[in-house]
Amino acid sequence: MVAVASSSAAALLSSVADGGPRKIFSASDRLVCPLQKAAFSTLRMNQIIKFNAHAATFVCSSAVSSVSNSAEVSAKVVDGKATAKQIREEIAAEIARMSDSIGVTPGLAVILVGDRKDSATYVRNKKKACESVGIKSYEVHLSEDTSEQELLKHISQFNEDPFVHGILVQLPLPPHINEEKVLNTVSIDKDVDGFNPLNIGCLAMRDREPLFVPCTPKGCIELLHRYGIEIKGKRAVVIGRSNIVGLPVALLLQREDATVTIVHSRTASPDQITKEADIVISAAGKANMVKGSWLKPGSVVIDVGINPIEDASSPRGYQLVGDVCYDEASKIASAITPVPGGVGPMTIAMLLSNTLAAVKRQHHFE
Repeated sequence: MVAVASSSAAALLSSVADGGPRKIFSASDRLVCPLQKAAFSTLRMNQIIKFNAHAATFVCSSAVSSVSNSAEVSAKVVDGKATAKQIREEIAAEIARMSDSIGVTPGLAVILVGDRKDSATYVRNKKKACESVGIKSYEVHLSEDTSEQELLKHISQFNEDPFVHGILVQLPLPPHINEEKVLNTVSIDKDVDGFNPLNIGCLAMRDREPLFVPCTPKGCIELLHRYGIEIKGKRAVVIGRSNIVGLPVALLLQREDATVTIVHSRTASPDQITKEADIVISAAGKANMVKGSWLKPGSVVIDVGINPIEDASSPRGYQLVGDVCYDEASKIASAITPVPGGVGPMTIAMLLSNTLAAVKRQHHFE
């Protein structure tokens, strides 16, 4: 029976991309939050919902997870929305102190290429978050047919602009533009997304400090810290190995002295491996993939996934769920993040945190 269960789990996980053609998120999904629901186009949503609805039914005994009707829930809810609000307040206070002391206002430049509705929504949400804490937004919106050279010119201008302390190029980019070349053009001192190879390289090395840590992985670790969850000496399993979340969050856990295992699409018996973990961080992008039976009693679950599944009772016709079957996991885990309202808000909060760190470093402000 165990062999059959493990085989099914491995087959399911093997359909999840983890650094192959489909990653944990599409690159445009780096900043995931509850407002993301408004960003999906109708066609895209229908395609994703149809794909995920079958998987969710297969994996989870309760296809739609809901925090509100979990009468048997025993796990503590790790509330990313409340934590992110607290962090934004702390950032706003620090920005006010810096402004009063040296008269500097942080600046974040966001470059958007094309007219994707989801990307435009993400940019609006970032701008709103910046305004809430006192960060000035600089926005450039280029047409879909903008040349790579034109885009690089704008990045170079922001690199040289002393009023801009962080630069974020909204992804995905049109296919005629080389994404790697574009991201590598962003000055490492202003790489608030944390994806410059030098930042990732420093993250991977002992006794090295990256200038910036990618926002979603940083948010996961911050939640563990703020909830007093010990990492040192614990067994941690990261589900997914993308450059966006899986790899950097595994490196961060290792820096915290956890013993880290990465589960991916070629992993045999992923359910059995996950069940050994004290901390599980799932970033697979597969609705309700991680069942309660995958979890060790008392483990801590950080669910990065945000997946739409069909829900006829919802006005939008779909419900957002994580990679983890919340109803099952919340009866076994000691603490768990909800979806939405868990990791998503923390991602934006960490972008603001990175921008603040950038301006303080550039102006030698303590």
